[in-house]
Amino acid sequence: MRPPAHRVSARAMAKWAVELLIGGAVLTGCAFALNGWAARADWAWRFPWLPWLAVAVTALSVLTIPYWRYRVHRWEISSDVVYLRIGALQRQWLLVPVSRIQTVDAQQNWLERLLRLATLRISTASHEGSSELSGLPLPTATSLAAELAHRAHALRDDAT
Repeated sequence: MRPPAHRVSARAMAKWAVELLIGGAVLTGCAFALNGWAARADWAWRFPWLPWLAVAVTALSVLTIPYWRYRVHRWEISSDVVYLRIGALQRQWLLVPVSRIQTVDAQQNWLERLLRLATLRISTASHEGSSELSGLPLPTATSLAAELAHRAHALRDDAT
């Protein structure tokens, strides 16, 4: 399959990097706490390298995964289908018929609000048919949500 025509915003890389940093900080903190607890308990299994491994994995993730996701995540809307390609390690090609769309939402969390980004959520009656595309510029996400809602209403058929 050909890739969809549009990329997400380049600011999405910053969003994904911050999310990875937060997760890595929690992981590193847990590793330091576990290592300190094992030292105080005088257990035989101490892994002084474990926190530093967590730091290295976090640094490697922050430097590679956001760029990789940016290269993969794409979207396109035709007259009758929403075409998405998402995923970093497990790539997915999603084709959502516009006539099956039930709800379309543009949402922001605190980080997306800081970066002026939004996530577009497309829901169908099927759980498998529901899709999400993060990293869109806020004006693009809101206009796409309005356009898709209008198209879905115009193309509504009697299928359930």
